[in-house]
Amino acid sequence: MISQTFDVKGGPQYGRDNLPKLRAELAKQGLDGFLVPHEDEYDNEYLPDCNERLLWISGFSGSAGAAIVMKDRAAVFVDGRYTAQVRQQADGDLFDYRDLVDEGLHGWIETDGQSGEKIGYDAKLHSPAALERLQVAAERAGVELVSVETNPLDLAWTDRPAAPMAQVHPHPIEYSGEAHSSKRQRIGIAIERGAADAAVITAPPSIAWLFNIRGGDVSRSPLPLSAAILDKAGKATLFIAPEKLTDETRSHLGNEVALRPESEFAQGLAELEGKTVRVDPNTASAWVFDQLDQSGASVQQLEDPVMRPKAAKNASEVEGARQAHIRDGAAIVRFLHWLDTDAQSGEVDEIEAARKLESFRKELPELRDLSFDTISGAQENAAFAHYRVSEESNLKLAEGSLYLVDSGGQYPDGTTDITRTVPIGQPTAEMRTQFTRVLKGHIALSMVRFPKGTTGTQLDVLARLPLWQAGFDYDHGTGHGVGSFLGVHEGPQRIAKAPNAVALEPGMILSNEPGYYKEGGYGIRIENLQVVTDAQAIAQGERPMLGFETLTMAPIHRALIDLHLLSPQELGWMDAYHADVRKRILPLLEGEVADWLLKATEPLVGATP
Repeated sequence: MISQTFDVKGGPQYGRDNLPKLRAELAKQGLDGFLVPHEDEYDNEYLPDCNERLLWISGFSGSAGAAIVMKDRAAVFVDGRYTAQVRQQADGDLFDYRDLVDEGLHGWIETDGQSGEKIGYDAKLHSPAALERLQVAAERAGVELVSVETNPLDLAWTDRPAAPMAQVHPHPIEYSGEAHSSKRQRIGIAIERGAADAAVITAPPSIAWLFNIRGGDVSRSPLPLSAAILDKAGKATLFIAPEKLTDETRSHLGNEVALRPESEFAQGLAELEGKTVRVDPNTASAWVFDQLDQSGASVQQLEDPVMRPKAAKNASEVEGARQAHIRDGAAIVRFLHWLDTDAQSGEVDEIEAARKLESFRKELPELRDLSFDTISGAQENAAFAHYRVSEESNLKLAEGSLYLVDSGGQYPDGTTDITRTVPIGQPTAEMRTQFTRVLKGHIALSMVRFPKGTTGTQLDVLARLPLWQAGFDYDHGTGHGVGSFLGVHEGPQRIAKAPNAVALEPGMILSNEPGYYKEGGYGIRIENLQVVTDAQAIAQGERPMLGFETLTMAPIHRALIDLHLLSPQELGWMDAYHADVRKRILPLLEGEVADWLLKATEPLVGATP
């Protein structure tokens, strides 16, 4: 299903109805409490309904969080994005509101856990690193952590939705650019060079990329939920529900990929006895490590060997991304034209605007899904960087305000993600100044040339500098990796303040999205996707240099730009970008929309400030 809904799931009734059910099950298992992370068995960003455990117990529907339920008390943990939302959705009479980042489950256990209490956890839902922190905190508090055989929440959740069984389809070579046999051989060589016999792959995007398959088990990401073991010779076992596999997919996978039901994954891990096995502690659960330890395998805790090759897109994937962004750009331009005309009435609301954008994307036959739920923020709602509109929060695109829209689509040849900020009526001088500061940072990160070996952390300051110089900042990362018809958020590369040791490589696609958010006022963000390229031909010198090619094709609103604040180089970049947008998108448009694009992409050099 492509359309998103705006009746946000969750609410206080969830906790009122479901806390007693879980506590009854805890009593049966002799437990005093239970840990409920947001993460599921696959460490998914977007969860299938059957894995929305945190929502079921607390009523909180955000994308990050946790809860701890004791027999006489409970707490729910969120980060700064969700402090308002959690108070609306989780009953404050039943749950204490706690901080996910500075305290987390481990902090609560250490300060609020009582000596002698037994707190259960499901090892399939925790990473080894997270579990280690919990164990240290438990020892300090005199609390016993107990790994459960069967998740008591799952037992209490009697009307739990069925596990998804979407069909899995081959991802054509014209989009993948490399046969899965070649990928398996290539990754197998890396496994052998690392002195391992095999690697356990549990991240759904890695499995989808490795085998050139796509599924539909998770909304917004074309992922098949499954697990795999790849040996150093390039042969693999894919553990997946047989119902998901078509005859075409079985033929596509071929004889070097053994197919077993996912229910046999534990047995497959046990069969690695005596082998040296590579596993990523950041993506695989503590349960996987427990199973390997029990089997007698020697475990290497190393990064998923698929992650780096997947992140560095090949020529076919990069070209697919270009074409996907051109098609998507045409839909965005139709929407921006609508915002500049019909939506200027002051009567359009956030939900209507989001639906209008979806309607333009749905006209594209290649569209498979949205890449995430559209962020459609008007007035003060846009000041929440990760705002999600609902029937209750829905505001008008009012005269004299800014409208921020962050959206994306999933296409067989690429995944898109774009943010534009548009004035409704005349923007204030302050809005134009702040928008231009954000734009200057965006341009700096677009124009930069950098030596090989540079990380996103080292580039992050470029996007923030114009804001910092005026005493402002934004509290989110500047750029995340993006998959190729996979997740809209992809690692290991990113551009952010937080330390990241991953060097940027040609083919990596990242977002460039600085912003500014005035609480109670308005929000601004400008986001394009860009791919890392070899810039040596442009920046000739002593050292190998890299740069960025902008993929996103849509105009940046001229009425929000204060020309006095842009340097000649920045004006030149803007005009070159708008000329590229015009060249690529205009042939796909006609009539009033084409006329609008011509005006929206007129040169700024020589324009009246």
